[in-house]
Amino acid sequence: MSVTHELTVALGARSYPIRIGDGLLGETARHLAEVGLTRPPVVVSDKSVAATAHFREMADSLEQAGLAPRVLVVPPGEASKSFGQLERLCEEAVAGGIDRKTPVIGFGGGVVGDLAGVAAAVLLRGLPFVQVPTTLLAQVDSAVGGKTGINLKGGKNLVGSFHQPRLVLADVGTLATLPPRELRAGYAEVVKYGLLGDADFFAWLEANGPGLLTGDPEARAEAVLRSCRHKAGIVAEDEHETTGLRALLNLGHTFGHALEALEGYSGRLLHGEAVACGMVLAFRLSVRLGLCPESDLERMRSHLDRAGLPVSMRRIRNEGYAPDTVLDAMMRDKKVEDGRLGLILVRGIGRAFVTKDVAPADVRAMLVEDEALTPAAG
Repeated sequence: MSVTHELTVALGARSYPIRIGDGLLGETARHLAEVGLTRPPVVVSDKSVAATAHFREMADSLEQAGLAPRVLVVPPGEASKSFGQLERLCEEAVAGGIDRKTPVIGFGGGVVGDLAGVAAAVLLRGLPFVQVPTTLLAQVDSAVGGKTGINLKGGKNLVGSFHQPRLVLADVGTLATLPPRELRAGYAEVVKYGLLGDADFFAWLEANGPGLLTGDPEARAEAVLRSCRHKAGIVAEDEHETTGLRALLNLGHTFGHALEALEGYSGRLLHGEAVACGMVLAFRLSVRLGLCPESDLERMRSHLDRAGLPVSMRRIRNEGYAPDTVLDAMMRDKKVEDGRLGLILVRGIGRAFVTKDVAPADVRAMLVEDEALTPAAG
C-alpha cells in the first residue's frame, strides 16, 4: 500500500499532489490528513461503483479513522451530469450538515468527478474537493486540472467552473476490475497525450499499449504517470485556458462532444470512444488542409483501431451521421467564439496546435470524406 509515483500540480498556494500506486484506497484517511483534511467527508459515487470492494476499502479506511463518510449516490452514466442531479446532491449535502471545511470526495469515473466537482465548487461558495478516480479515463485526464462541468441539452460541459482539488488519489488497482470497454475508452485519453505533444510517448504506447489493455500493472502505472505529468505541466502554465496551451488537451473533443450530444449522452457512446473518433477526424482534417502527413493519420488510426476504439463515425453508427447535423452540434461547443470554431489540429504526431481559422465548409467536406472512405463495422 505505497505511493509508486507522486506529482505536484504547481499552482502556488493552491498546488496539490497526484498520488499514483496500487492499494492506496486502504489508506485514504491518512492521505486526506496529509493535505489537512480531517473532517468526515461527503462522498459522491455512482450506484455501480458504490457497490464495489474498492469503495468498501476506501470507506473502511475513513470509518476506522473516525471519519464516517456520508455517501451520496447517483445513477451511472453521462446523463447524471445534469442540473437535476446537482440540485439533489446539494440539497442532501446541506440537509445532512456541512460547513466550509467539509471535504467532498468524487469516487468513481469522470462523470462522478465532474458532478462532484461542481457541487464542491458551489456549496457554501466552495468546499475542499478530493478526486479519487477509479477509471483509466478519470485517472489520466478528468480528475486532474480542476475543470468541473454538467451538461445541457445543447451541449456537453456548458455549465461548470474551475475548482482545483486538494488531492488526486489514483489507485491503479481499481483498473483490474474495470470492464474492458471502459478501459479501452480511457485508453483513448492516454493516446491523446502522445498525439498532442509527445511523439516518444506515442511510440511507447505502440509497444506497450497492448499489455496495458490486457492487464500489465506496470504499464498501467507508467501510462497514468506520464499522462498526469503531461497534463499537470500544461495546467500549471495555463490553468484557466487563457493562453491557448491548455486548449491542446481538447484534441478530438470538439468532434467527440458533438457525437456525444447526437447520441443523447447515452451509454451507446462512451466519452473516450467519442474522443478516439474525434481525434481521427482532427487528423483527417489536418491532412485535408495540407498540414499533416497522411502517413501519420494512418499510423494513429491503425493504433486506435487495434485497441478496439471507433475510428470513424460509421463505427459508432452504421448509417453514419449527416455532416450538417454534426457541424451544427459542433457550433454549439463552448469553444466557439464569434461564430468561429475552435479546433485542435496537428502538423503530425506530437505536434498539435490551436486554430480558429478553419472554414466550416472544409470541416463539412472532411466529414463527407470520412463517411465515404470508411466502411461500417461488421
